[in-house]
Amino acid sequence: MAVYIKKKNKKKKGNIVIDWLVYVLVRIVAGLLHTLGIKRSLKVARFLGGLLWKHYKRGRKRAIENLHKSFPEKDEQWIVETAKRSFEQIAMLAVDVFFTPRLVRKDNWRQYARFINIERTKWMMQEKKGLILLTAHYGNFEITGYLMGLFGFEIYSIARPLDNKFLNEYLYGVRRRHGQKIVDKKGAAELMPQIINQGSTIGFIADQDAGKKGVFVDFFGRKASTYKSIGLLAITNDIPVGIGYSRRVGDDFFFEISVTRIIMPQEWKEKDDQLLWVTQEFTRAVEDFIRQDPTQYWWLHRRWKHRPKEEIKAEKLEAKS
Repeated sequence: MAVYIKKKNKKKKGNIVIDWLVYVLVRIVAGLLHTLGIKRSLKVARFLGGLLWKHYKRGRKRAIENLHKSFPEKDEQWIVETAKRSFEQIAMLAVDVFFTPRLVRKDNWRQYARFINIERTKWMMQEKKGLILLTAHYGNFEITGYLMGLFGFEIYSIARPLDNKFLNEYLYGVRRRHGQKIVDKKGAAELMPQIINQGSTIGFIADQDAGKKGVFVDFFGRKASTYKSIGLLAITNDIPVGIGYSRRVGDDFFFEISVTRIIMPQEWKEKDDQLLWVTQEFTRAVEDFIRQDPTQYWWLHRRWKHRPKEEIKAEKLEAKS
């Protein structure tokens, strides 16, 4: 055990200088972007997204493959254009994160966002009876939590900390500066019951592969492993689940924010497998809003990395025959 700890610490010390240099570089880039302004910076981001598309071959291949399987009816030109635009959107999101605290305030937020169908969700949050809000790696998923914190809503966002502690502290600081509360994913399980009991809202990004032990539900015609924790939290605490998005409009720093589905507790009460039903229902809602503009989804994600046991067995039997 002593040897293992020593090696682990040595690795951390070896990376700390590189991590700090990366952090400094990011701060310099952020400063340069601010001098350019938001419009020019987003144009630069689209260019950088194009470079990422060109040189990140593994990600490009995965995005194209995922799109082919998700939209088998589309032609090759549509697949490539959608995938490339997806890469541009990822780079544009990075610019959005740098600019949001400088641009968006209580007195001018309407210049940068419009809300659709959120009144019911707003009142549910104000009632403080507990609520789960879900989105995906789609559009600008960061700005929703920022705006909720800015307006004074008590929402906790579950997030995985970055490996680079300097960048992590910087970005967490940016998000927390205006009231947004961030909970590290690793310690979230212990805190979530307390957050729910005090009537707060918990926000999740609900489109990540959950490994072999996840709940496998349909997502774009294929089984995708999805975390059990969201459905279990809703069922155990008898609280609603809201699903929504923040979608970029055009190439600008302007977003359409909407809640497209609210799953109420009474809907799953009579279901035979409540966890499976809830997980499938919110996954279907995520798919529905992605289909409205697929260019804003992160298709390079390994969303279908793990396969159901029965599917693996069937493939093995087919290979033997």
